[in-house]
Amino acid sequence: MAEGGLAELAAAVDRLADRFRALPQSALLLAVPGHPSRAAAGLALARQLAGWAQQLEEGAAAVPREIPEAGVFAVGDQLSVTGHDLVLALAETPTAAPGLLAEAVAAVRATAELTG
Repeated sequence: MAEGGLAELAAAVDRLADRFRALPQSALLLAVPGHPSRAAAGLALARQLAGWAQQLEEGAAAVPREIPEAGVFAVGDQLSVTGHDLVLALAETPTAAPGLLAEAVAAVRATAELTG
């Protein structure tokens, strides 16, 4: 994996996690396209990031681990943890699926656009 790309993903995850941590409850609960709330969009992304990391670490046959719904104020932390897990998994798997890094960065950016 390209170090610059991994750093870009880590930075994008950090920015998004910080954004979620800073949003008031009213903004977190606001519906956005495709999701009942911004918090739900963030949780969906955290689950996607975790799934990608798990596939890299354990293979495609891994039984998916569930990222729990821990409340709207936990989403920023969930994004941070799962995003950094994916960065580490990508760094340790130099032959990762082509395009996964770019797909992850695009998913983080798309969710960031929903935060306003």
